[in-house]
Amino acid sequence: MALDYGGVKNQYPGVTGPLSLVEPKPHDLELTDKLVDALKPHNVFESDAELNHRLEVLAKINDLMRAWIKDVSRQKNNIPENLIDTFGGKVFTFGSYRMGVHTKGADIDTLCVAPRHVERTDFFKSFYELLKSQPEVRDLRAVEEAFVPVIKVEFDGIELDLVFARLALPTIPEDINLRDETLLKNLDEKSVRSLNGIRVTDEILHLVPHQDNFRMTLRAIKLWAKKKGIYSNALGYLGGVSWAMLVARVCQLYPKAAPATIVHRFFLVYSKWDWPSPVLLKPLDSDNKLLGFPVWDSRVNAADRFHLMPIITPAYPQQNSTFNVSQSTRTIIMEEFQEGLECVTHIYEGRQEWSRLFEGSDFFYKYKHYIVVKGSAEEEDHYLEWKGYVESKIRHLVGNLERNPNIKLAHIMPTAYGPINESDGQYMCKWFIGLIFEIADQSGANVDLTYDIQSFSDIVHQQAIKLNLYKEGMKVEIQYVKRKNLDQFVPRQILGQSRPRKRLDSGRHSSGNSRRQSQDKGPTAATAAIGQASTSSPSHSTQSSQAADASAALAKTVTTSEEDDVYVAELEEDETSQESSCIMAASASSTSSANGGVSSSTNSNGVLEGDSAMQWHSSDGSFRRKEEDDSEVKSENSVGSPSSQDSGQDAASKRPGSPFHNDTPPKKPKDILDQQIPGSPMQVDEKISLSSSSTSGSQPQLSCVSSHPSLSDSAKSIANKHVDLHSTELPDLTSPQPINATGFLPPLKNSIKLKLK
Repeated sequence: MALDYGGVKNQYPGVTGPLSLVEPKPHDLELTDKLVDALKPHNVFESDAELNHRLEVLAKINDLMRAWIKDVSRQKNNIPENLIDTFGGKVFTFGSYRMGVHTKGADIDTLCVAPRHVERTDFFKSFYELLKSQPEVRDLRAVEEAFVPVIKVEFDGIELDLVFARLALPTIPEDINLRDETLLKNLDEKSVRSLNGIRVTDEILHLVPHQDNFRMTLRAIKLWAKKKGIYSNALGYLGGVSWAMLVARVCQLYPKAAPATIVHRFFLVYSKWDWPSPVLLKPLDSDNKLLGFPVWDSRVNAADRFHLMPIITPAYPQQNSTFNVSQSTRTIIMEEFQEGLECVTHIYEGRQEWSRLFEGSDFFYKYKHYIVVKGSAEEEDHYLEWKGYVESKIRHLVGNLERNPNIKLAHIMPTAYGPINESDGQYMCKWFIGLIFEIADQSGANVDLTYDIQSFSDIVHQQAIKLNLYKEGMKVEIQYVKRKNLDQFVPRQILGQSRPRKRLDSGRHSSGNSRRQSQDKGPTAATAAIGQASTSSPSHSTQSSQAADASAALAKTVTTSEEDDVYVAELEEDETSQESSCIMAASASSTSSANGGVSSSTNSNGVLEGDSAMQWHSSDGSFRRKEEDDSEVKSENSVGSPSSQDSGQDAASKRPGSPFHNDTPPKKPKDILDQQIPGSPMQVDEKISLSSSSTSGSQPQLSCVSSHPSLSDSAKSIANKHVDLHSTELPDLTSPQPINATGFLPPLKNSIKLKLK
């Protein structure tokens, strides 16, 4: 219960009282009916037959669970048969299915609860084998090393995520209430995290004033978030439970509003939310001394102050559900909140229909530069495991790119796209990252993404080996691509669906959209303004001369701007003036190259033209184009939120509330460091040869062997210190790793360098 301003408890839940208790008007109810009609074409509602099929599958899983507990009990305790039936065991659902907002084809989050004598190892061994023997089972895989260990399976056409909790009870009663906090006593952390899913789901439903309105609103918001590409907890956006808590908080603020009104208030509230102020559904419970689990509280825990977009779960122990959100993903989410507010406002004014809100993202037209992350394997089972693992690590690559001083925004698209031709292989998927560059020095800058990408590929492969997940044939490839070449990586029908969105309001304050508008308008509007200013006071010769000077200056500016526009157009259309499209081949296959030479081939698009297109520089162990062939890229100097104005600094200095916010100096570009320390060990490829795996479409194939570069005395001393500072237990991500006993070759070092002006 919340306290009103007089300090008296009221009937509405939440950390504050409601903002409005106004009943819905006929117009609100009419818009709600239209909203429901707009949702139906998107398969957000299941038929009765489909719902019944889900119930049948859950009943079968529950029966298997009970039979498995009986078998484990017989093997472990040698208990009489008449007592084995008393141990019980039960299957619970949570997430979108338990909330009643699941869509057609969605998976079911399932919790298997067992008594204390059944261990987690039994679940991932004997129960896994039991599932494997069922004829209805497909795509079975266990992810035991995950933060919340899970078995993923498709059972009779329904996808299930099975997590396990072992309670400190001798038996599991049928009427057990998992919201009871005393059940958490003496449990291991993994069981607590597994129980947290259903406890959070039940607590959310308990804290909303009107569950039917909450469900309808949440269906609309989840569909909108998926269409805009901001629905993915693993990749740094918001997951299902986070969106549910955001909607639940608005329902608390407007307890009597219709779903259409709640959708509008949703965008109104969160487009103006003062992040990193947390979103709370109930007060923090930090006084539970009996259980002693850590609870999110930025007032007490210093680490919690660095979370960018905290949305706190209501069930004890309360945690931040948006730990993965980064500076870029928060910027993108806030821009979508602003556009959503404008769209719904126009819907209420009768200028738009609800279908406009659910249009797809314009991601593939929004940026000029993209990074493609490819994950592939040779077998289907290996591919399913590898895909999920690589997806969970991509946010680290986004973080690396964000910390590059020349990158203002790194936008990851959550959707993974499969192969578009046979040469890509059958088991392969691709993720795309859109980039906006920022140049502090107007004279231009060299952007080197080699270290950012190399450290990511090192982490991916090293942790895969540590977890015994790596299999022969698993690969990660990272590649730079321009917007005009996306049709080589994305099906044309997808590009057709991702057409540019028309901006609803010319008065937008978002810097990202003002950038697009300024590009559309060009210098014409400014010329007209100067012309009007010059003719407004004809009687003053001084003002006329100043206006003439201003017109001349503007004419020069316009000429320069037009030349830049022509250059950009040439850059987009000229097939021979592309940036280097080298592949960051993080494959496990060994390479054979000779004499340190560079072999390059010219494809149909002329990405490389013979050996003159790219040179090997032994000073830094990387590929570079010749100076006269350096590609120049026009800088994009704006993004969609003021929160990204501090880009170019360290990650800690970017975050609000960071103690380093005003003191951390900007990160130096890598080319400056090269000049200060020739032959820096950060760039020397000392141990392995350089190659790139086979590429698709118009991308070239490169191979090269590097001899050990000579180091200056100062560089050698720094290199020795650099090696000494590293613990023997921690991997050195600044240089390639030696081949281990298994014969696995670590990620191969290549370079992606761009020339920006």
